[in-house]
Amino acid sequence: MNPFTMLPEGCISEIISFTTPVDTIRSSVISRGFKAAAESDIVWDKFLPSDHQNIVSRSVSPILFDNKEDLYFRLSESPILLDEGKMQSFWLDKTNGKKCYLLSSRQLTISFSDTELFWEHTFDADSRFPEVALLNNVDLLDIRGKIGTRGTMALN
Repeated sequence: MNPFTMLPEGCISEIISFTTPVDTIRSSVISRGFKAAAESDIVWDKFLPSDHQNIVSRSVSPILFDNKEDLYFRLSESPILLDEGKMQSFWLDKTNGKKCYLLSSRQLTISFSDTELFWEHTFDADSRFPEVALLNNVDLLDIRGKIGTRGTMALN
């Protein structure tokens, strides 16, 4: 007899929540009990960032989801635009749930970005942001950005 079949689903969910999203998916094929435990909000809530409600509330488009697992995969499969869609894009790394941000060119400090000889800001239909920075000429490339986190982090 399999000893895991005697464990309550909540106990199995708690154990699975200490793994990774990939391991959780793999464990869901072991048995019906593991499948139910792996689909639990207890598990997927631990894979979501602690501030996921704040991030979702800043999305340009509403994010519809049925449960925490659904939210996790929506955030990992399709980046969302934040704060009116002009400054940041956000998604989760599908394998480990880490936060990923993409900054628009207007949110970066780019040396000589106001000089058309070096840079021009233009519309690009293929970009997720309404405007992109196009490099015309370069003698020096210095791009900096900041993302607000618990402590502000600078990108160089």
